[in-house]
Amino acid sequence: MAGGNRFRYGSWRGGPDPLAPPYDVRAAVDSVGAEVLAGGSLREALRNLLRRGPENRGGLDDLVARARRMRREALRRGDLDGAVTRAQALLDQALAAERDELRGRDDDNARFAEAVLDNLPSQAARAVEELSGYEWASDEARASYQQILDGLRRDVLEQRFSGLRDAMRGAADPAAQRQLSEMLGDLNDLLARHDRGEDTTDAFAEFMRRHGDFFPEKPETVEELVDALARRAAAGERLMRSLTPNQREELARLMESSLGPELAGQLSALDANLRSLRPDLAWERRERVRGDQPLGYGEAAGALGEIADLDDLLDQLGQEHPGATLDDIDVESVSRSLGRDAADDVRRLRELERELRRQGWLTRGADGLALSPKALRRLGGTALRRIFAELSAGRRGQHDLRSAGAAGEVTGASRPWEYGDEQPLDVVRTLARAVRRTGAGVPVQLAAQDFEVVETERRASAAVALCVDLSYSMVSEGRWGPMKQTALALSHLVATRFPQDALQIIGFGREAMPLTQQELAGVEPDMVQGTNLQHALKLAGRHLRQHPGSEPVVLVVTDGEPTAHLDPELGGGVFNWPPLPETIEATVAEVDNLTRYGATMNLFMLGEDPGLRRFVDAVARRSGGRVFTPELGDLGEYVVSDYLRARRGRRGR
Repeated sequence: MAGGNRFRYGSWRGGPDPLAPPYDVRAAVDSVGAEVLAGGSLREALRNLLRRGPENRGGLDDLVARARRMRREALRRGDLDGAVTRAQALLDQALAAERDELRGRDDDNARFAEAVLDNLPSQAARAVEELSGYEWASDEARASYQQILDGLRRDVLEQRFSGLRDAMRGAADPAAQRQLSEMLGDLNDLLARHDRGEDTTDAFAEFMRRHGDFFPEKPETVEELVDALARRAAAGERLMRSLTPNQREELARLMESSLGPELAGQLSALDANLRSLRPDLAWERRERVRGDQPLGYGEAAGALGEIADLDDLLDQLGQEHPGATLDDIDVESVSRSLGRDAADDVRRLRELERELRRQGWLTRGADGLALSPKALRRLGGTALRRIFAELSAGRRGQHDLRSAGAAGEVTGASRPWEYGDEQPLDVVRTLARAVRRTGAGVPVQLAAQDFEVVETERRASAAVALCVDLSYSMVSEGRWGPMKQTALALSHLVATRFPQDALQIIGFGREAMPLTQQELAGVEPDMVQGTNLQHALKLAGRHLRQHPGSEPVVLVVTDGEPTAHLDPELGGGVFNWPPLPETIEATVAEVDNLTRYGATMNLFMLGEDPGLRRFVDAVARRSGGRVFTPELGDLGEYVVSDYLRARRGRRGR
């Protein structure tokens, strides 16, 4: 409030903050992340965010539903044959008025005229043609007949050239006729030159100077002019194709009679030019428009033009084609067909997508949008917090994560406790120190100087290979989401708590491959059958040997026994069910290689497959590893806990 150059400021109380963004970017990222962690693909999660819209409002689905509703309404607008029906009604009026006039006359000319009328064809179009040279006795009849020609002619031209009603006040005015003919001739010449690839910049400017009154849209380029004209011409062609053959013939004859040969020829040439320049428009589409209200030519063509615009818009809003983005949506078309508020929704979605990229949450590559490393860190952090919450709840016993950094081998020695130590207490030596200090007696009184902790030989880092099953059964049994969540959580834990560790995630189906965090988030199930654990373990061994000074750890998450192995002769994975002896032998050979290298190898078995149970039990006995059978909801907790335990080392035992 101002008063003598003095102002008072306060909190905004006029409703929503006018400066606040129309969306919460982090909430959008979390929405995508939740879907990915639940097992959805990254591409679908991003697509669903835009379809639902931020905070489930103003998304593409709402716009699609509105466009479909408007299309249904347009299809029920009326009868496309209204132009022919209207011509027939006016012709009946003209003939009735003429016969009334002729009956009152007693001469041979009247009787001859009656004979002409009695022998007219039943089709309105042919009757109108034959009456073109008829001398009307009734002024009322002449006016009704002329209304057939003038009305259809006006409807056709107004449908083709918006604003023609103002430019062509008098249908029979010779000056207006010349002006129209000159405009069409210049237009066809301009479009033909443009179609040949000539520079038409100056010619277009001159055309608009001379004939701009015919085009109230005020196009600024030849392309804009072509777009406006081609949409209307295509709507007129769709109208003809949507009629029955008899209706089509009737309307074509009526149009030829009303336009005259010169004008009809110029319009035909214009259609050919426009079709050549815009072949992508739906020129030959048919529509089944139904309704009780007969539609004139302009109304019928307008309804079909609106349907075509809505079809194009539905295709853009559907975002189904490869590489589709919100930039493909014509905002002006949205505004024209669905209204300004719908166009504002599209702009907000575009702004959300751009803001996600600007703030570094999304990146765009050759395959479209993808989560950035920044978003993956947030996603992994979310997954890890969920797992830590379960660990803190103690569902599987005590898992004190604060001691996770104290990895190493127990040496057998102990030392006095110092502030900050996280090693386990040596209970026996602690009690012995207390007894020596206070003497025998119960209870034993403990003091800080009595505590001794177990000494460990620290191992600075671990090399971890997490092998995750990507076979289709993981999806069909609902295990895809927990697997992804577990892998992302472990990756985040290593990156943030144990950056000295080297983690490699290895996905395996018929063949195996290393996966980055980004690839893991976007990976989708492969319909090809095969569980090639042998290849995964081979890649795991290669990763471990690249870090010889680190504690080697292999964790395997799978729901099926091995059914594929690498065939050196074929150069790829070979699948067979039931598993071939060669597959089992090749897989066990990789297990032995890892065991000889000293790797800790634990398996997490999902499902109750007897063959898998026999296989993992045999592998565990052979390698000295362990087998876990967690519930799906506990998979992440099991894997993270086992990683923390396994990285403390087994070499030297």
